[in-house]
Amino acid sequence: MSLSDLDIAGYRSIRAIRFPLRQLTVLVGGNGVGKTNLYRALELVHGAATGDLSMAIAREGGLASAIWGGKRRVIDQPRLRFEVGLDALLPSSEETSVQPRYAVEVGFGDSKYQAVFAHEPQIKSESLILPGRRPVTLLERKGPSAWYRDDAGKRRQLDQPLLASETALSALRGTLPELDAVRHLIASWRFYHGFRTDQDAPLRRPSLALTAPMLDADGGNLAAVLATLRHIRGDTVDIDQTIDRAFPGARLDIPPPERDASFTLTFPDMPQRPFGPAELSDGTLQFIALLGALLAYRPPPFIALNEPEASLHTDLLPALAQAIARAAQRSQVWVVTHSPILAEAIADQTGVEPRRVIRRDGATWLEGLSEIGTFTDDP
Repeated sequence: MSLSDLDIAGYRSIRAIRFPLRQLTVLVGGNGVGKTNLYRALELVHGAATGDLSMAIAREGGLASAIWGGKRRVIDQPRLRFEVGLDALLPSSEETSVQPRYAVEVGFGDSKYQAVFAHEPQIKSESLILPGRRPVTLLERKGPSAWYRDDAGKRRQLDQPLLASETALSALRGTLPELDAVRHLIASWRFYHGFRTDQDAPLRRPSLALTAPMLDADGGNLAAVLATLRHIRGDTVDIDQTIDRAFPGARLDIPPPERDASFTLTFPDMPQRPFGPAELSDGTLQFIALLGALLAYRPPPFIALNEPEASLHTDLLPALAQAIARAAQRSQVWVVTHSPILAEAIADQTGVEPRRVIRRDGATWLEGLSEIGTFTDDP
């Protein structure tokens, strides 16, 4: 199951935009054009599936900070809207690919109609629709009330109203296999926006020896991810080759874990002096963590990287591009970067040309994107 397109309206520097995504999507642009807002909007859709959407907006400074700050018509309501299209095999589709669409709208709370704090982001509406000649609505929510379609195709009203801060997508569990499948897919996406590398960072602390199929968002289980590849899967060829390309002659050692998992990196000019996570430079540790995210034992269906080149020397970017290319063979990958060097290196590895993020009439836009949401250079 993959993400086919993204539709965003009213979020920070984004007035309204809709564009398709490929197996590998690379967005490149300078500072201040809204690259991170595109990345963050998709992370908020992930929050709708995990139940953290309202909290995520509150942590950004609240709805007043997240709402589109440009000109609006008098009739335009100050709201955020996110919609995604998915290419998926749902339980009832009998192995036929379908394209469910999930949409959620968030606005300011209104205590006259729903129990809500004064500045709390309120879920105004949600829908999950199967498009087609005869579209089928599987879920619809207006304010606190919602209904879903059961296995027999009948509409079922929720027994209790939803709270303003909770999404129907996260709250309705076990009601319909298709709804569960979409929630599980979106909730399984992973987002990596840099890793802490200070001395108290999770990356530098010991990692418990537990089988780790994928990297945590903070990288705290990196050593366990590497140990899972080496001692459970028995294959670290991709990581070893990428390490050698980045640091010619270097060796990544991953001993059998005991209570904790660990790893060291040994450089050719100091062959008797292995360096552990607490000793590695910020850039080197960041690079190894990115490899853990991209080349894990069981990668998530969707991986999003925001400015992965941060803290990395430009000499490491071709090796990072190689890891991204390999990850895109198993997962859908989205990369947001301000580095033309990285974008060009990815293009050299994959043939996928980057999309340039620009400002158009004061709002975030993509170069070559038409008003109907297609790229003029697509076949």
